[in-house]
Amino acid sequence: MKQDFLPINGTDHVEFYVGNAKQAALYYQHCFGFDLVAYAGPETGVRDRASYVLQQNKIRFVVTTSLQPTSEIAEHVKKHGDGVKVLALWVEDATKSFNETVVRGAHPAFAPQTLRDEFGEVVLSAIHTYGETIHTFVERKNYKGPFLPGYKPVKSTFQPKSIGLKHVDHCVGNVELGKMNHWVEFYEKVMGFSLLVTFDDSDISTEYSALMSKVVSNGNGYIKFPINEPAEGKKKSQIEEYLDFYKSPGVQHIAIATDDIIQTVSELRKRGVEFLYVPDNYYEDVIKRVGKINEDWKELKAQNILIDRDEEGYLLQIFTKPVQDRPTLFFEIIERNGAKSFGKGNFKALFESIEREQELRGNL
Repeated sequence: MKQDFLPINGTDHVEFYVGNAKQAALYYQHCFGFDLVAYAGPETGVRDRASYVLQQNKIRFVVTTSLQPTSEIAEHVKKHGDGVKVLALWVEDATKSFNETVVRGAHPAFAPQTLRDEFGEVVLSAIHTYGETIHTFVERKNYKGPFLPGYKPVKSTFQPKSIGLKHVDHCVGNVELGKMNHWVEFYEKVMGFSLLVTFDDSDISTEYSALMSKVVSNGNGYIKFPINEPAEGKKKSQIEEYLDFYKSPGVQHIAIATDDIIQTVSELRKRGVEFLYVPDNYYEDVIKRVGKINEDWKELKAQNILIDRDEEGYLLQIFTKPVQDRPTLFFEIIERNGAKSFGKGNFKALFESIEREQELRGNL
């Protein structure tokens, strides 16, 4: 068995560059049940930005805004709108991770650096991936603080109730036509990932549009990155719409795991989160296709949750509408009951649902 030259413990954090971090932080607290745990900004000696760190179980989101109109962060938000800048990976050795990937062809974002404060030290390094997205390697074995040096622990007066979100299941990237295989090879060659599954336009298509997707995974399976590209169709696919509005490749959606999707989605709806709609006739076919499951079909139908089965079990999933004004980033909520797949049986229903939204926006 070949040695994994890039062992990864999991997702360390996802950082979003946004127009107003204070308000975005409150959105994720109120709607998604995150706790505010740390902050960096002028009050902590950081002059050019404000960052809020939000946590729920093993998920850590950072929302960052620029305090200056011409900074890299401000330019990112101007071009892309609110979106994901950093997919950070938790590693044992950030220096080795950087060296091993760069020697294999990664384009460096920044070389290893050590940050220190009263809680210990963290080593960070980073490489570029698709679009303007970066992977930061985070080595925190000698650190006991709330997030990173430079951040101070904080608590909000608003104490949201957790909605049962557990960890990041996978993160999906949208890239230009003809670039999917390039980025799959990048993850295989540069980061030592393996190709897990391939979906072509016969798997993911409707009468109007189609896409292609390949899923890569690291050695222990903790990190899974589906990569999508548009495929030929009569009308504009959701990937093309994303690229039109995001203005480059980028993170399309983040899938978050829960152990009780009915409770999680019910709570999200109560808090104002909007989901894509799948018509009732979806449930007439899916019962025959999926077979026996533990959940109540009526409750799944009431919450509009999708169901699929593979050789190892079944999964339940649902997708939010975009969480900002541009039709770009959205979230998936997923509950796995043995299934390791990505809901292939739901692709057509999901795609038609997205197309209905595109048509309302005048972008189909």
